[in-house]
Order: sequence, then structure tokens, then C-alpha cells
Amino acid sequence: MKIALGVSGGIAAYKSAEVVRLLQDRGLRVQVVMTRAAQEFVRPLTFAALSGEKVITDLFGSDDSQANVESAIEHIAIAQTIDALVVAPATADILAKFAQGIANDFLSTLYLATTAPVVVAPAMNVNMWNHAATQANLEILRKRGVRIVDPDSGYLACGMTGAGRLAENEAIVAAVLEAVGASQDLAGETILVTAGPTREKIDPVRYLTNRSSGRMGYALAEAALRRGGRVLLVSGPTSITPPGAAELTSVESAEDMRAAVLKLLPESTIVIKTAAVADFRPKAAAAQKIKRKGPMTLELEPTADILAELARHKNSQGNKPQIVVGFAAETENVLENARKKLAAKSLDAIVVNDVSREGVGFDSDRNAVTIITQEEVVEVPETSKWEVAQRVLDQVVKLRKRTSVASR
Repeated sequence: MKIALGVSGGIAAYKSAEVVRLLQDRGLRVQVVMTRAAQEFVRPLTFAALSGEKVITDLFGSDDSQANVESAIEHIAIAQTIDALVVAPATADILAKFAQGIANDFLSTLYLATTAPVVVAPAMNVNMWNHAATQANLEILRKRGVRIVDPDSGYLACGMTGAGRLAENEAIVAAVLEAVGASQDLAGETILVTAGPTREKIDPVRYLTNRSSGRMGYALAEAALRRGGRVLLVSGPTSITPPGAAELTSVESAEDMRAAVLKLLPESTIVIKTAAVADFRPKAAAAQKIKRKGPMTLELEPTADILAELARHKNSQGNKPQIVVGFAAETENVLENARKKLAAKSLDAIVVNDVSREGVGFDSDRNAVTIITQEEVVEVPETSKWEVAQRVLDQVVKLRKRTSVASR
């Protein structure tokens, strides 16, 4: 998910650097757009180094004609790809431009071009804040659906005291998360997520594995981050990039994953095990590459049942009983098999999908699942894995509320 952070001119511009970091901690990608006045307070290089993204400073680029053509339409490209526009600090000038539809720089043009949610965090002198023109512009923006993060009161840089100081960074970030539909209902939780496949060694160049891409687990990790949780991600080998704010432990075999999960379990309040762990491994891996000589028999032995072991070791972390959620990939008797696993492994919930269906599950960005708890069965029809992750976390939050009530 991508956020455009507009920085307009004011002494509070330096605080925007921390807003970038906090948004990144929630797993969001941030591209900074600076007005000319903002560059008098903070250099673009600061934001480029923090965000890892190009910082946009002008509607038009260099004197090179091709660069000018690309820059002239860049606001349209960004407007179509961002999930939210946030401006912090937002000066009286930029609020007036937004309200009156003036588009004479990149930021004001981007505002008119985007249909994404917009959040503004004003910061200015108290008299400027209280001025009828500023208040009228704010009212116009509110009626258009722009979220206003009201400034705090206190001592201002101009020497005056009153309203106008930029709101706390956490309040700005919370408004952005709310705008993109990411509540903070997992704040205070440490979520252990397992993802991807495992590889079970046959010889130095071959292994047994499965079709898991890790996308479902990574979507859950990112969604949990955006909902305020701390995420411990234990991942088998994948070709996708993990959420930057997740605390990643990379593993290869089922035994590697078991060791990592049991080590991290005491820190965790919620465990969501999406990894497709191999059920069997070669009983003895060859020390040298096996040569092709004709038919070969490979003797296999079962791997440890990590999910069942997790449920057995489940305990309370402080006042929070641990919640354990399992995933099950089935090809027949889907709900019946899932209910058996829910009971046999003493899980709080199980998420099951029919992997025999085309276009969902393995090797796909889409999924269709059924979430089963002791109290209910929730069908999630085919949708993106991001949406599936949100629905799973909704059930986790409900389970947390139930366990909190039961433990009183």
C-alpha cells in the first residue's frame, strides 16, 4: 500500500521525517512530495534517504524536454497509484489551494488529480488558524470528505501560545490508517506468522517441497502490522519481499521452522500458522548428488506436527491467553477435515481452503476460504489474499475479545 506524504512550508516540516518512519513501521510505502517552501526547512535528501523513494519537488523537472514531459504527467500517475494522500504539516496556503481548487504546484495538482482519501494535519500561527478564511477553507474540505487532524495547543515557534502546533505524529498516522481502512485493533499484540513452504533435502542439489508461494502469510503479516501489531514472521523460501517492518526469521526445513517457532512462541500473544510445512522428509539425505541409474525408492518419514505442538504449548502471556490459528489446504471433504483438525489440535480457529479449485490458493493472488471457530463458521468468497487476511484478523480480534471476557 502506497501513501503520498505532502510536506508544505513551516517549521513543523522537520517532524514529517518521523511520520515517514512511523508509516513505514506499519508496512506502508511512502513517497514524499515537497513544496518549494518546505525545502527551505528540510532538504529533500532527508526524505529520500528515509523513504527509499524519489522525492518530488516540482511540477516540472529539469530543462531537458523529455524530463519535462514525464514530470508534467507524473502527478496523474501518482494520483492513480496511491492509497491515500496525507499532508503534514499543511499550511494555511496549501489548505486554501485545496479548498479553492488552485493547482499551481505538484502537491496541489496531485490533490485535484487523486480520488484516494486525503488527510491534512494543519500547522500554523494561532491567529492564522483562527482566521475566518482558514476556518472557512477547513469547512469546505470537511464537506468534501477530507480528514482534518486538528492541531494541538501550546507554545508555538512564533513565540505565541495557542492552537496551531502540529498534531502528535501518532495521531497523524492513526488518521492515515483509518483512512485506508486499517484500524489499530491489534495494538499491544505480538503476532507470530509462519509462511511459505519448507524444503526437505534429498541430496545436495534436490529437495522435496510444495507449491506454496508465501503470499497468504505475507499478506497476513502486512495486515497485522497495519492494524498495530508487532509481527514475528517465520518464512520458508519464497521469491516475494516480506513486509519491511516484520521481524523476519528465514528457515528452510520443517525442523528449522519448528525450532524457530518454538523459540519465538513465548513472545507471542497470537500465532497464525499459514506455512505449508512438508508432512514427510527423506529418512536419510544423501551426502553426494544421487546419480541417475534407473528406478529409485525414496524412504520417507513424517515431520513434526508443529501446529499440534504449538497448541500443546499454548499458555498465557501476561493477562492475554495465547490464540492459535491454523490453516488447512484440502482437496476433498474440506469442512469435515477442517473441523477434525480444529478439535484434534485444540486450535482456536482454522482457515481452510479447497486447493483443487483453479485460480485460488497456491500460485495465485486470490483465495477463497472458510474460517471455523468453536462459535461460528465464516465463508469468505473468492477475493484477494489481502482481503482474506483482513477477514482472518477480524476473527482473531473477536476471539481476543471473547478470551478477555472469559479471563476476567
